[in-house]
Amino acid sequence: MKNDNIKNQYRVNEQIRVREVRIVGDGGSTVVPTRQALDMARDQGVDLVEISPNANPPVCRLIDYSKFLYQQKKRAKEMKAKQVKVEVKEIRFGPQTDEHDYQFKLKHAKEFLEDGNKVRAYVFFRGRSILFKEQGEVLLLRFANDLEEYGKVEHMPSLEGKKMFLYLAPKKAGVAKKSQQALDREKKANELKDAPKPEDNKAEVDVEIPANGGLFANAKISADAKKKLNIKD
Repeated sequence: MKNDNIKNQYRVNEQIRVREVRIVGDGGSTVVPTRQALDMARDQGVDLVEISPNANPPVCRLIDYSKFLYQQKKRAKEMKAKQVKVEVKEIRFGPQTDEHDYQFKLKHAKEFLEDGNKVRAYVFFRGRSILFKEQGEVLLLRFANDLEEYGKVEHMPSLEGKKMFLYLAPKKAGVAKKSQQALDREKKANELKDAPKPEDNKAEVDVEIPANGGLFANAKISADAKKKLNIKD
């Protein structure tokens, strides 16, 4: 059925009943009477295919019709393959979701948005928990704020029956996710960055240094630094 639709999109040879046509090819374009164009197609052993019927005059190509249809089907298939399929991923909360569960779902939402998918987060109110709808709204607003770097709000929290929904769309579709190794390296770098430095007066460094030896043997170190590093004279 799909192949028939593509085939029926174009008029070919005697189906083209206008007075003149514009023939396009590698050498440019030229306007000729339709009868002359049909004679040219026959002489070359190809077909006269109308590719732009709304132009004035209509645009045609001299090409084998079967080859032309194959090219069109191949191009349509390639375009379909390049299209990014956007899915809507759901994240469900309770009105009193604990912090661990919140962070777990926040992580998944980030991954969904980074992959180019939309996120529909909602709070489900069971029974009398509907009394906590304000608490659910606050939770969803916090969720949107924590995902500000990854997505934009399409629809602010709204109550629909027993559910309050929040809709988020990705800021950048199809962004490649960082590998676990890259994430581990960033985490380690941040830990080193935040680690207390020896010169920080508030940091206590528990290091045993042998007297008159080791790395600090010939270094000039203040008495306070020696005390923090447990260096004995």
